[in-house]
Amino acid sequence: MAEMTDTLDTLDGHIPGSPVIRRSFAKADGRMLYLYGRTGHDLPVQDQQHDDIATGGELRFHPLRGEWNIYAAHRQNRTFKPAASADPLAPTKPGGPTTEIPFEDFEVAIFENKFSALHPLAPQPPVMEGVASEGATGKCEVIVYTPDAEGSLHTIGQDRRELLIAAWIDRYRALFAEGCEYVLPFENRGEEVGATLHHPHGQIYGFGKIPLTQQTAIDAFASGYDLAQEIARSMPDYGLAESGGMAAFCPRFARFPYEVWIAPKTLRAGPWDCTAEEISGFAELLGEVTRRYDAFFGRPTPYMFALHSAPRGGSGNYHFTAQFYPLLRGPDRVKYLASVEQHTGVFTVDVMPESAVSALREV
Repeated sequence: MAEMTDTLDTLDGHIPGSPVIRRSFAKADGRMLYLYGRTGHDLPVQDQQHDDIATGGELRFHPLRGEWNIYAAHRQNRTFKPAASADPLAPTKPGGPTTEIPFEDFEVAIFENKFSALHPLAPQPPVMEGVASEGATGKCEVIVYTPDAEGSLHTIGQDRRELLIAAWIDRYRALFAEGCEYVLPFENRGEEVGATLHHPHGQIYGFGKIPLTQQTAIDAFASGYDLAQEIARSMPDYGLAESGGMAAFCPRFARFPYEVWIAPKTLRAGPWDCTAEEISGFAELLGEVTRRYDAFFGRPTPYMFALHSAPRGGSGNYHFTAQFYPLLRGPDRVKYLASVEQHTGVFTVDVMPESAVSALREV
């Protein structure tokens, strides 16, 4: 069990509005919980959970794909579609069921995942002849956007989105300092994507090794690829919206129907590099893109969303993006990633990017 910790800190950065204050709290089971808000969170602790905590899995190298994959059998037992009364991401109310957040209210919360695939204490696996393997070191965290059981990046509002960005930036810095080589904040939204909790939330993975896809992008930027130039070329015909020096657009090389990226028009390594104006614009576009998706499809849109930033220590010419991959090609038509996509990595795109941006613009 971790030593008791309960502290308040004011964050540095370019977040618009009043300062962001972080409460760092060690839970009864030793996991850290971070609460982010505009005022210092001072609510008393409610009842807490006392469950066993997983310490990660193992990595095995795929010799024909050149990638390290995570094996974490304990994740089979993770929380699966609980009843609304047993929402683990809700605040813990006095006399109510205990949840992951032992306070009766909060704004934005981050805690270490109970069913973590990556963990700083991941044990070294037994030697396996002919297959390289090692402990799956790193960090897995859950980020809860709101105490409300329902909502989206659009409905939580501009100030909450700016708090969310402040929390992402804070965890980037912390996880890099702890030795994670690559940090990926992301959100899986909707059952079609595999989300098992409906409460508005995302996750953050801190990887001990840079994933292959991210390394490929790092190499492309280091070799001179100019995303700022691509954005400038794309915006007249493929642009969806602009705000505060940030652009939302459908990439001309999109792999998913209705795929949208948000990126600064000026090169930035990650959200920590952005100005206050860019952060405000980024927050606005996060809400605008999700609003347009839900309005266009007429339903909460299932998607895979992630921030793609530079690795620990930086990388030459790296240009930060936030990427949305919707899992629909129509209101009632799921885009399945079937044999060709999975076996070759070659995507068959059902909706042309120029048609996608035209449709989303009309919303």
